[in-house]
Amino acid sequence: MKNLKELTILHSNDMHGDFLAEQIDEKLVGGVSLLSGYVNMVRRQEKNVLYAIAGDMFRGSVIDSEYKGVSTIGIMNLLGPDVATIGNHEVDYGLAHLLFLEKCANFPIINANFHIRSNHKRLFQPLYIAEIDGMKILFIGIITEDVLAQTKAEELIGSFVDIGEAAQEVGNICNAYNAIDIDFTVLLTHIGFEEDKKLAALLDPAWGVDVIIGGHSHTFLEEPVLVNDIYIVQAGTGTDQIGRFDIMVDTDRNAIDSFTWQLIPINNETCQKDEEMEQFITQYKQETDKKYDRIVTRFTKCLTHPFRNQETALGNLIADILKDSLGVDLMLFGSGEIRGYTLGPVVHYHDLVECLPYDEPVYMLKVTGAQLERMLRFILREEALTGEHTEFYQFSHGMRMVWDRKEHKFHELALDGKPIEEKQLYSIAVSKYHFMNLQEFLNISLEEAKENALPRVLATSCRDIIEEYMMVTQHLSRDVEGRLVIIEYYK
Repeated sequence: MKNLKELTILHSNDMHGDFLAEQIDEKLVGGVSLLSGYVNMVRRQEKNVLYAIAGDMFRGSVIDSEYKGVSTIGIMNLLGPDVATIGNHEVDYGLAHLLFLEKCANFPIINANFHIRSNHKRLFQPLYIAEIDGMKILFIGIITEDVLAQTKAEELIGSFVDIGEAAQEVGNICNAYNAIDIDFTVLLTHIGFEEDKKLAALLDPAWGVDVIIGGHSHTFLEEPVLVNDIYIVQAGTGTDQIGRFDIMVDTDRNAIDSFTWQLIPINNETCQKDEEMEQFITQYKQETDKKYDRIVTRFTKCLTHPFRNQETALGNLIADILKDSLGVDLMLFGSGEIRGYTLGPVVHYHDLVECLPYDEPVYMLKVTGAQLERMLRFILREEALTGEHTEFYQFSHGMRMVWDRKEHKFHELALDGKPIEEKQLYSIAVSKYHFMNLQEFLNISLEEAKENALPRVLATSCRDIIEEYMMVTQHLSRDVEGRLVIIEYYK
């Protein structure tokens, strides 16, 4: 006779400061107050409930950025997850500040593969064992290598942190803790859906990993994906939905006997608002409204940024503003630096800050035409176009590229109506984050760029430039106009 026990695991990822509900089709959708209401309801209804967050709690909201994550930790404390792992955006305010925020949390924040390089000491508690109804549920945290790109801006800390090989870290922990009769094992990852599948394939079945709950790629799933007898799930992005596992655990075999999984919509029809949470968030909103609730400008229409790996109307406008203000030949603005899908037509300051949360310096470097073509080829490599979580860019006006995916070549490559000249020098502007990762993101080393001219800082705040331009230039608009044309092919 099987020894079965019920276990419900709720999970979120990539919440990005999505604290406030939105009115959509006469329904209130998302927001932490409704999310908290759902979690509390399930805790009342079910016997054994655990709630996990798979990274990127921070960024995306003025409530988060104004208080540098302290507000977010307070909100998360009230939401009450049982465990969370760090995402790459948890280090946006600096690694030292993250270690401070971790001390402010009333829940364990775990990560097993973020190390100090010199002595391989882990920066965080690597695991959490939840004991519930006689079961021991092991959670292990894993983070993407993208976090290293974030830490490079920190001159001291960035020099001695490292990412360990994830599969081996999982093996080390599972081998060490299986002896205490772990009934169920969950990897809480922030590496992206495609990487989750690769990681699952590498894991030894003897380690006993049952489920991977992931984040980073903002993937919406209709059902779990099974790789190497491990079920992989993710809950999209934000707070408009939550993932839910209802599992029958065979505690004799320490494995899943049966389960259901679904994405639960969070709205005022599926759950009641947590009024205590609503009051708590309202206090922060009232304070930030005093500073951020002012009108910057009005566009002639709403501008959108629906996908990061293609030209967008909003991306065009931002890249154009920076090019024209800074006087460079080409602005390469990171698509991932635009954190909103839409902006306008009326642009409030809080809209602008939430859309462009990374207020960084802008650097200029000079590259030859040959180097520029190499950089552009790297941007357009196949994994970037297939939706994997790689860096991509929005290009300022004057850029014209026609890229053939099948032939891997440009049919047209021109700037300001003239073909790119192999030996001519071009001035390129990028934000500090991308400047600090030139080799990894743009396939050119800083030393190589310095041979052409010394890079220099053009501005200490890209958002100041954009805000000033918008305030003095009314009726702005942009379209997708064919700066980047990709000739598709079908395998």
